[in-house]
Amino acid sequence: MGNIITGNTSESQSRADMATPNKDLQGHKLLILAPEDLPDGYLERLHRKFPGLQVVHSRFNPWRDTAASIPGPSDEDWATVTVVLTGPHLPTIEQAPKMQLVQLQSAGANYVLENPLFKDTKIPFCSANGVAGPPISEWVICTYLAYQHRIPHYLNNMRDGNWERELGGMRMQDVVTQRVGILGYGSIGRQVARVATAMGMEVYAYTNRPRPTPESRRDHSYHPPGLGDPEGTLPTRWFSGTTAPELAEFLSSGLDLLLVAVPLTPQTQGMLGAAQFKLLAARKTYVTNIGRGPTIVTDDLITALDEGWIRGAALDVTDPEPLPKDHPLWKQKDVIITPHVSGHSDSYYERLLAILDINLEVLSEGRTDFVNQVSRKRGY
Repeated sequence: MGNIITGNTSESQSRADMATPNKDLQGHKLLILAPEDLPDGYLERLHRKFPGLQVVHSRFNPWRDTAASIPGPSDEDWATVTVVLTGPHLPTIEQAPKMQLVQLQSAGANYVLENPLFKDTKIPFCSANGVAGPPISEWVICTYLAYQHRIPHYLNNMRDGNWERELGGMRMQDVVTQRVGILGYGSIGRQVARVATAMGMEVYAYTNRPRPTPESRRDHSYHPPGLGDPEGTLPTRWFSGTTAPELAEFLSSGLDLLLVAVPLTPQTQGMLGAAQFKLLAARKTYVTNIGRGPTIVTDDLITALDEGWIRGAALDVTDPEPLPKDHPLWKQKDVIITPHVSGHSDSYYERLLAILDINLEVLSEGRTDFVNQVSRKRGY
């Protein structure tokens, strides 16, 4: 089978094919699994650039039923697919012996980590990291400003026809000189840093590996042109580590806003619990989670809100998810919850296809430096 880790003749041949320039992508087949229409002119541009590439677009949602059969492609079709754009719906190793590249539709890759096509092969998997940076950064700033300016309170007054102009309103704090700590300084965090800095906020960054030099602070993942912080110049202070004391140093650094933007891995699951929330009590930090729900221990978050260790929270992801109708988080004061929609944008698909285009170019040139390639060691 192609790209199987155990190594055999077909695997060696597949790797050799990938390392050989093939500018037209002759003999390659791209399968796009997506219910959306392709942008006008996209297929024509793709064929002009790669005239040998066969493209199949199946209007199948790879997120709804990962076990469902895909309308259109047969097992015979899968056998000739070399590149697929998909979500959790993946073929078996046996179904796709010629697969050379898997382009995921999401920034997170936690749902593929135990899939044999990822775990037991060397096929490059690439994420959509960076695609959702603009809308998520808007959501992060929007929800924090909504809290700061008491927008939910005034919306309730508006529904009641209540004109309430508080005489103490001048005590409201704007965000100038406030400090945002970004836990997970990837492409999303870097776009949040860009927006926050423009508003006069100070940025602290936390990564799992040390970034002591300008080169180490650079980010080589996808960024929409002109956005983010690819050079890593915006944070005024960098923290790093994987241990509880190292995380504690970051959480104790006087944060007004904590953005949780780490991927879900065995190391990040439950990384924020009661002990960590207590460290935020001195500043009563506002907590925002746009990563994955299980990064936070939900019961401990509720305790932190009840005890006043934190001033509020904005959650686009929860644990459990979907959040049950009777869950106590819904009733918490100063909490904004949205149903995992912060990354939604009518530009999402266009940016996703831009990553696919870059990686097809890499493949055609016989290179292996794919953009947003998921590390099998780190899980993201």
